[in-house]
This record gives sequence, structure tokens and C-alpha cells, in this order.
Amino acid sequence: MKKVITYGSFDLFHDGHYNLLKRAKELGDYLIVGVTTEQYDESRGKLNVVDSLMDRIEHVRRTGFADEIIIEDHKGQKVEDILKYHVEIFTVGSDWIGTFDFLKEYCEVVYLDRTKDISSTSLRARNFSIIRVGVIGTGRIARRFAPEAKYVSGVNVECVYHPTKENAHVYAEKFELKSYTDDLATFWTEVDAVYIASPHQTHYGYAKAALEKKKHVLCEKPMVLNEKEAKELSRLAVESGCILFEAIKTAFCPGFAQLINIARSGVIGAIRDVEATFTKLESPLSRELTDTVTGGSFTELGSYALLPIVKLLGTNYQGLRFESIRADNGIDIYTKAYFNYLNGFATAKVGLGVKSEGQLVISGTKGYILVAAPWWKTESFEVRFEDEALNERYFVKFMGEGLRYELSDFAAAINGHTHKGLKLTLEESVMMATVMETFMLSSKKADI
Repeated sequence: MKKVITYGSFDLFHDGHYNLLKRAKELGDYLIVGVTTEQYDESRGKLNVVDSLMDRIEHVRRTGFADEIIIEDHKGQKVEDILKYHVEIFTVGSDWIGTFDFLKEYCEVVYLDRTKDISSTSLRARNFSIIRVGVIGTGRIARRFAPEAKYVSGVNVECVYHPTKENAHVYAEKFELKSYTDDLATFWTEVDAVYIASPHQTHYGYAKAALEKKKHVLCEKPMVLNEKEAKELSRLAVESGCILFEAIKTAFCPGFAQLINIARSGVIGAIRDVEATFTKLESPLSRELTDTVTGGSFTELGSYALLPIVKLLGTNYQGLRFESIRADNGIDIYTKAYFNYLNGFATAKVGLGVKSEGQLVISGTKGYILVAAPWWKTESFEVRFEDEALNERYFVKFMGEGLRYELSDFAAAINGHTHKGLKLTLEESVMMATVMETFMLSSKKADI
């Protein structure tokens, strides 16, 4: 008897799950299905699981394909199960190609083509539906987004839009999407929510159009480049009943959230100074250093450095000034932004052409917090005091590219979950857009 084994969360059970189990069963005589626990899912970066473990097991049982159902709850269990049950074939969907090749030492590994056109009609009658996500843009960050989305339960990236249809086609083929288009009217009909990863200056137009079509919006940073547009998008989101998130991934990562909560707890006393630095060296030929309209260090990296400032000192700064080093084409390759608050101050330092130590320092009246680079992917930080014996270090896991965290909170907000709280508010996004506008105006004055 040829035994086959497969694993999955099987959350919000849909036709794609059904087809996978059906084809897995056809590979042999006896199918074992491992259903993962919520705790194990979270440890491996799978977020936003909706259905309980018992419900997910019941969904698998009802298909009639599983001869045996087991629970997967720890790393390394797949090898244990293959040996324990004398499995000959291990199989999963094609979106995991290569991930489980290490199992070929123990059995045959088969990657099954993923069902692109997932029907969620039955799910839409339930409390939670699979959110059909469309991607606008096909660049570097968009190419990181699609693989991250598979770790978030309840969402499915189905369509991509690009003004050049061939670019959309290449992206759809690479990530096995249901469809692609260069026509926005068609795009809106195929999605419930959009992820905007196009050039900075196009964000406002796409976001506005999406909200007017009552589509939820997750927009890459900077969401927009001026206060007026930020306020208009915020108003449209409220009026349309849609979710609008600025996709600064750091804001949604567990380590950064814990860092902010500890800083706010009073353990280091009253916060008086925040210093955030983010620099990386880019090629002089890169888009960031050749786009004389919206390129440069501050528009590219400033959102990250502004984030801890706005989260800890608020949106009501009293004064702001900039200092920049510029390339021959006028683009800033290194910029410092200085903020004055009623009871403190802050510095945001970013660079694409000058390299500096990239750390985050939060100074208080009782101690300070030091977060080493890359603090924007917060995995550890240390709370320090005058008495070093009181110092305490914290460690938090950061999974993948980090985009799964913002997408998980985005999906939760769409489904009405409020327990996660707002890690980045629209008011804070408006403040950052105002800072961006101030910087760009100061740049124009510098050019004159």
C-alpha cells in the first residue's frame, strides 16, 4: 500500500484545499493529512488563522479523501511522520517548490500545481471571506509581497495591474496569479482590496480611485507626499467604510510593537529624545538617485525613521528643519531632520549615498533603549540604566521580509477585528505626509 502525506493549515477551507487533497489522494492508496496547530503556524510565520483547529480538522475529514488525520505541532515533525508511518510520497502545493527538497532523502517529494481560480462563494456566506487582493505595480517590493502573502490566512493575491500589460503578465506568471491586466476598470471588478507598490507620485491617484470603488487599500510608503492628499484619502476611507493602511512594515512587526509598548510603559521614564538612523548605499544609477522629482534619501527611507518619532513623541511637533548633502543632480544623498517637541526633540537621519551606524536610541529620564541596525526589522533591543545590573535585553522573531505582518493586520481590520489595535493610525500617516511635503518644499528652496 503506497502511503502519501501532506500538511497544511486548511483555514477558511476552499476549493484550492479540496483540489489539493483530491490530487494528493490520487498519488497513492492511503492519504495522511497533517493539520497544523495555531501555535505552530505562528512560530513558522503563518498569521491570521481564523478557524479553530477542530473546525479545520472537520473540514478535511468531510472531503472523504483523508484516510488518517494527524496534528502537526513542532518543527522537524515531517521527517518523524514520514519514518513513523512508512510514507512513500510527500506532497504540497507548487507555491512551496524547493522548500521541502530536503525530504527527498526519506521519500519522493511531489509539488502539485496550485489552484489559481479559488472559488470562495461558500465562504462569503460565512463571517469571514477570503479577501481577493490585487497588486498595483510589479517592482522590487511588489515581488516580495506575493510570496509573503501565502503566510497570511484569509487572503489570496489574485490579480496584478500594470500600465504595461507585458509587465503584468510576467508578474502573474511568476507568482501564479489568476489574472493580469493593464485596464483599471477590469482590475477593480476582480479584487476586494489593493496593495499599491507603484512609484511614489502615483500612490495618491491609485489609492483615491480604489477607495472611490470601495476597495480597501494597503499603500506602500510614503503613502502620499503632501498633507492635503493624505487628509483627502483619510476622508475617503471613512466615507467609503474602507480600510486604508500605509504599508510601513516596521510598524506592524512584533518586535517593534513590543519595543514601543515598553518605551511607553514608563520603564525609562519620560521620553525626551528619539534618534533614528537608516542608511544604505545605492548605485548612482538607481531609480532612487536618478528620479529628480520624487527620488532621494528622505522620500525613500524617511518613513522608517519618522515612525518611532511619531509613535513615541506624537504628531504635534513645534519645529522642524532639514540639513542635506546633495548629488550634482540635486537629489539628497544624506539628510537629517530635526524635530522640536514641547518636552523633547528627535532626529531622523537617512542616507542612500552616505553610510552611517544605523541604530535607534530612545532616551528617557530613567534610562534609554538601544536598538542596533537593522532596527527597522526589530529582532532584539536592550533597555539600559545607570546601574548596568538592571539592564534587560529582549528578543523577538522577525519572519521573512516582514510584509506578512502588515498584511495580517490589514486583513484583520477588513474583517472587523479590533483586538490587534492600530499600529499606525491615519493621523500619524497624515503627519508623515506633512513632513514629506515640508522636506520637498525645502528642497525646492535649496535648488533656487
